[in-house]
Amino acid sequence: MTSKITRQAHASEDSLLRIFTAPEDSTSTLSIIEQKLSQDLAGFLGNSIAALEKPLSEIETDFSAYQIPTDPKFVSDYADEIMQNLVAHSVHTSAPSFIGHMTSALPYFVLPLSKMMVGLNQNLVKIETSKAFTPLERQVLGMMHHLVYQQSDDFYHQWMHSADHSLGAFCSGGTVANITALWIARNRLLQPHGEFKGVTREGMIKALRFYGYDDLAILVSDRGHYSLGKTADLLGIGRDNIISIPTDEHHKVDVAAMRDAAKKLVQQNIKVMAIVGIAGTTETGNIDPLNELAALANELNCHFHVDAAWGGASLLSKKYSHLLKGIELADSVTIDAHKQMYVPMGAGMVLFKDPELANAIVHHAEYILRVGSKDLGSHTLEGSRPGMAMLVNACLQIIGRDGYEILINNSLEKARYFASIINQHADFELVTAPELCLLTYRYVPASVQAILTTAISNNNTELVFKINELLDGLTQFIQKHQREQGKSFVSRTRIKPVKYSRQPTTVFRVVLANPLTSHQILQDVLTEQASIAALDNEYLPQLLAL
Repeated sequence: MTSKITRQAHASEDSLLRIFTAPEDSTSTLSIIEQKLSQDLAGFLGNSIAALEKPLSEIETDFSAYQIPTDPKFVSDYADEIMQNLVAHSVHTSAPSFIGHMTSALPYFVLPLSKMMVGLNQNLVKIETSKAFTPLERQVLGMMHHLVYQQSDDFYHQWMHSADHSLGAFCSGGTVANITALWIARNRLLQPHGEFKGVTREGMIKALRFYGYDDLAILVSDRGHYSLGKTADLLGIGRDNIISIPTDEHHKVDVAAMRDAAKKLVQQNIKVMAIVGIAGTTETGNIDPLNELAALANELNCHFHVDAAWGGASLLSKKYSHLLKGIELADSVTIDAHKQMYVPMGAGMVLFKDPELANAIVHHAEYILRVGSKDLGSHTLEGSRPGMAMLVNACLQIIGRDGYEILINNSLEKARYFASIINQHADFELVTAPELCLLTYRYVPASVQAILTTAISNNNTELVFKINELLDGLTQFIQKHQREQGKSFVSRTRIKPVKYSRQPTTVFRVVLANPLTSHQILQDVLTEQASIAALDNEYLPQLLAL
């Protein structure tokens, strides 16, 4: 038995020069390593399981060193190590049976194009570090703006590449996009006037005093994304001033209740800064009545923002774009390309209906972001950032509107198919029907469903509560064991269905965006969950004994 030879790398000017220099030919060490990594990654992506089960505590031991190594390491040794410790235990988000979150299979052309993006290493904060990437990003924002707002050719010719205006901003995701939109709303509301220099210069206390408001508030449904709380915190509005409005049985905001809440705020001298409509709630994928919210925002003379991080890509489908009717009335819109547009993580956008809006947050500096330049960083919250717009542009160009039509339609219709087989299965309950490509459901034995239905009709809330409490435990048991087995993955969340008197209810949550997910896989997911349920010896016996 031969022992493995231990090699030791040493730092020198020559060795450092080599790792910063492009390989000379395909037989060089770095070229061979690159080819091997590509093969290993392809092997990982070709695996059908959702995840290899290894306890997190064991994975943490592989990353327990806290001192920066003194000696360097050979790239080949590091590559082998990272394949064993990192890649092998990464979550296979592109697996067709991984249907629990927004991540999906990516178009394979994204991999080599990502290498180009990383290799060019452009910094989109400044035109001097992103000369061609800057107009490309502005073009992508123009395309997405047109998708939402459908302005004239003259509009885009005038504003798309204007140095002093912006049709939107690229950012790392929906959180920063929402923060940016509401940052603009606050600054426009408390803008400079007369001797008052504006909230950006004098702060919230002086701004409220000048305009005569006791406070500010943001109205949104109780399905609003957690990023709105972060926004209120960062803008000095306070999380308690995110006013959550109840939703109806379809998880859409109750506009009448929102109007009543706004009236009460006015009576307290609290100014409604913004209304946020949701086009694709995170848990259930439902869309608020955007036309009605736009009308209310107009009545209140406040900013209307639509968080379409989830649902915005559905505008690419002529068949289903009507679901987002009214989005074109929004002052600003959030869309995440890394959700339904099949772009890698880190590609969020906020779009501005009026190109002037971004000037409410404009910042300049002498060494960077100079007045009159086309530096994108002057209109963005984030400073240095990569050229992710290139990958969005690639997908828009290579997939095209016709390709997205097929992908989006298949995604939404696959969700409707899954809902239909859940409804047909005696032991499953569809909790929220899909409006987009999200739905929720749970395992409920047929005999328990009958008892639950009777309890509801008899208004026996105590029994309903008891049954749902046991079902919560069973749902958690199934989801945990299915995740550990690694064949497939669904997520879980807690919602408050009207059917159960708003009792918090644990449900399976599914996102059907992966084009590789087949009808057979969806049937297998239910079969696996039913078989796991039969293994439960805590909650299921109590339910069947009712």
